[in-house]
Amino acid sequence: MSAVDEIPNLVQNLYAIVSELERLFPSRRFTPDGHLVGSIGEVLAAYHYDLQLLPASHKGHDAEARDGRKVQIKATQTTSIAMRSKPDYLIAIRILRDGSFEEVYNGPGNLVWESAGKMQSNGQRPISLRRLLDLMKDVASSSRFDRRAS
Repeated sequence: MSAVDEIPNLVQNLYAIVSELERLFPSRRFTPDGHLVGSIGEVLAAYHYDLQLLPASHKGHDAEARDGRKVQIKATQTTSIAMRSKPDYLIAIRILRDGSFEEVYNGPGNLVWESAGKMQSNGQRPISLRRLLDLMKDVASSSRFDRRAS
């Protein structure tokens, strides 16, 4: 069993803890977000799309494909993602509570960057998952990264 095979069980355990915290403190939400979701998304995408992760906090991109293409990986559990700069390629995924994920976008970054919202005060441009799914319809299969069979 590889380390990535353990992620679904660990994410399920994480959500069991979240549920217990929300039961104990019903006036608060305990949503895993930020770096945790981003890092989980990066290792999942790297494994499932056969990418080599770049050093953490690498400017602009998170991974590189065997053919040299640079890839930004975005993971979320909400309804949108945000970007600080135009990536060469983008893989966006939504992590599910059972530890699996669904692909939302897989293709050239310029399509997403051109469709993203205005730069926010935090230096990021948001885009909805719904918009990403619409954009994905126009991405040729030759411009996508192949996903390993599970």
